[in-house]
Amino acid sequence: MNMLLKQTFTATILATMVATAAQAAPAEAPPAFVKRVADGLISRLKADQGKLQNPATVKAIVRQNLDPYVDGQAFTRIVMGTYANSSTPAQRAQFEQNFRNTLIENYGSAFAKYSNQSYSMRPYKATNSKFPVVTLDFNNNGEKIPVSFQLSDAGSQWKVRNLNVSGIDLVL
Repeated sequence: MNMLLKQTFTATILATMVATAAQAAPAEAPPAFVKRVADGLISRLKADQGKLQNPATVKAIVRQNLDPYVDGQAFTRIVMGTYANSSTPAQRAQFEQNFRNTLIENYGSAFAKYSNQSYSMRPYKATNSKFPVVTLDFNNNGEKIPVSFQLSDAGSQWKVRNLNVSGIDLVL
């Protein structure tokens, strides 16, 4: 009887772990996630188009509409390289904050130039990759600008781990 109790207890723990892991996975497919984030950003840019010349407005839009979906810790580890291992948690946190501010400052200015550009999503090929990639082609005056989003599984949602714009990696 004691053996049956141990087996039942073990099976219950394993079932709970599997159920918890299944619930922690992102509910959206990678293309749906990227589309939702891109559509949300574009809607916000359209709504505030008259205010986009104000850098503070652009920074606020980026912080509210993109920042929650960026894996800042992964960006930090990748950019810092081997220095990430020898730095303190406080140093990594400060670097991450400075890096985010720099990205928002430098690349956020591109959003100030938004003027109803559209995008199309390339067909997505699901793979068993740990870091799926979704590519959008932004249309700018007839020119297609490819932007690839490399994602990481952050438990309950996807996070952007790297961006590649026209063949140039933002982080890696």
